[in-house]
Amino acid sequence: MGKIREDGLMETGVPGVRLFRATEAIPCAPAVYEPSVLAIASGAKEAVLDGARYVYDSSQYMCCPMSMPLKAGTPQATAQNPLFGVYITLDPRVMSGLAIEMENAGGVAPVRSNELNTQGIKLANWDDRFCEALLRLLQLGDNPMDAAVLGEARLRELYYAILQGEAGFFARQAFGSGNAIARSITHIASHLSAPICIDDLATRAGMSRAVFHRKFKHATTMSPIQFVKSMRLNNAAMRMFEGMTVAEAALDVAMSAHRSSAENSSASTDSRHANGSIRSMSRNRGCFDAFVGAEIIKSSAPTSL
Repeated sequence: MGKIREDGLMETGVPGVRLFRATEAIPCAPAVYEPSVLAIASGAKEAVLDGARYVYDSSQYMCCPMSMPLKAGTPQATAQNPLFGVYITLDPRVMSGLAIEMENAGGVAPVRSNELNTQGIKLANWDDRFCEALLRLLQLGDNPMDAAVLGEARLRELYYAILQGEAGFFARQAFGSGNAIARSITHIASHLSAPICIDDLATRAGMSRAVFHRKFKHATTMSPIQFVKSMRLNNAAMRMFEGMTVAEAALDVAMSAHRSSAENSSASTDSRHANGSIRSMSRNRGCFDAFVGAEIIKSSAPTSL
């Protein structure tokens, strides 16, 4: 396994797969989740999206198939009962290819709706397929050659397990062909520092502004404007955690809001809002739990840093 990074995540040797731990209670704070799956080996983690609270532990994993601004924390973690978990980045290209392959193979019903039926994130129960695939993936970290040669195939196997599991239909809605809302969210996430026009997003999605607004809010719990603001505010809060000052972060948010003033002219209100928000900032299951905990503890030793 690799070294622990400054942000607390530890590389496993497989790109996009990292271990993490928490040894103290951390209240929910602004965060931006990229397309990902978070699996907890021990302890519990919490996420809050539009007031809805999601608590997941060793019985469920969290699937977030689209970039999403939310609050996250580890309110139950202690030195005596630490949180151990795994963060898996979901590659949209690979997930989309698998989703389409599964539909073409006739093994799953095609996703015909252009609208997500579950909002933002979803919790799914562990199953044998997911647990076995994740354990096989993490075991590659002990051998750099194994990770380099087999990592992509093992990660694909895990993606397939996710698409076959309880979160499968939800994930296929986001990654399958034809989901204009998911594509719009991807565009927003990759252009946060540029002007974002809701009319342009609606046109890209092939919808009227009213229909786009309704479907976007159904999928994310937020209007498009609220979503953009939340993404910018949460990104600013995360940059503050990394060392940026309150003034620098608030200015960055205010400038982004000003660049999008065609959608909302209250840049000064956004700046005040920014300051306030930022300031308040199975079968193999036992084997997997032991493996994750042991690898994080082993790599935490001074000799590994």
